[in-house]
Amino acid sequence: MALDLGLFHKRDREIKFREALVWTFFWVALALAFNGVIFLNLGRDAALTFLTGYIVELSLSVDNLFVFLLIFSAFRIPPRLQHRVLFWGILGALGMRAVCIGAGVAALEKFTWLTYVFGLILIYGGIKAATEKEDDFDPAEGAVAKFFRKILPVTHQFHGERFFVYEKGPRGGMRWAATPLFLTLMVVEVSDLIFAVDSIPAVLAITTDPFLVYTSNIFAILGLRSIYFALAKVVDLFRFLKYGLSVVLVFIGVKILLSHHVYIPVSISLAVIVATLALSMAASILIKPTTENPDDMRADNSARVHKG
Repeated sequence: MALDLGLFHKRDREIKFREALVWTFFWVALALAFNGVIFLNLGRDAALTFLTGYIVELSLSVDNLFVFLLIFSAFRIPPRLQHRVLFWGILGALGMRAVCIGAGVAALEKFTWLTYVFGLILIYGGIKAATEKEDDFDPAEGAVAKFFRKILPVTHQFHGERFFVYEKGPRGGMRWAATPLFLTLMVVEVSDLIFAVDSIPAVLAITTDPFLVYTSNIFAILGLRSIYFALAKVVDLFRFLKYGLSVVLVFIGVKILLSHHVYIPVSISLAVIVATLALSMAASILIKPTTENPDDMRADNSARVHKG
């Protein structure tokens, strides 16, 4: 990440589609290479577990990117500044995920009955994601943005890449004020935290090994910035992704509820997840859209975040 922002993207600029694809392939290749190291050192089962967790987390994170598209549109973030917001947003997400995963693993070890709670959360989340109707929601006027406007002075205009500026206040004195870029960053962070309610239990349902859970999360999150900039050009490939993810969440939820009675190998879980996601993308390609509005999917996912 230091190389990404400090060297390759030192200057704020719009990331083009081709460059985004190159970086996406780089991060995926890096994850697969790391999985090869796991295979050589920890064995086949650990490698399959990492790969399953990586695919689940990456798929759910792609779902989250549609919300980021909506957030950037609502705050009117210039394309050249979006990469910086995503960088710091994902950096914050890495820390939050570490805390959430650590707490989740510790809780499952101490209270085994929480396994069933996680299973029910996943089933509920899957059904809700598939059946929830779109909601016209403006993140710029949502509860998170309003909260930070109450506790911080916020400028009305951008100041380049800066999150804070030292400016003259309404009473004539100098003060520090947040910029709309910082406000956007906070909304992105909270949105990611809400999405973690689905993604972390989903990976913990696959394994409770902290190393495999966290590393699969890390590698999935690291590629999100690149995927985001490629997403806008291929948005139609993901029209039915939410239904595929719904099936995946319900499947994992049922698997965890039946874990004490029915053993499902990791290889079978991986096959089911990959096949489901592949079918959802195939349906997106083969079935022509009935609407010309590309924001429908973003609105669906926004409703999922901000209504619960």
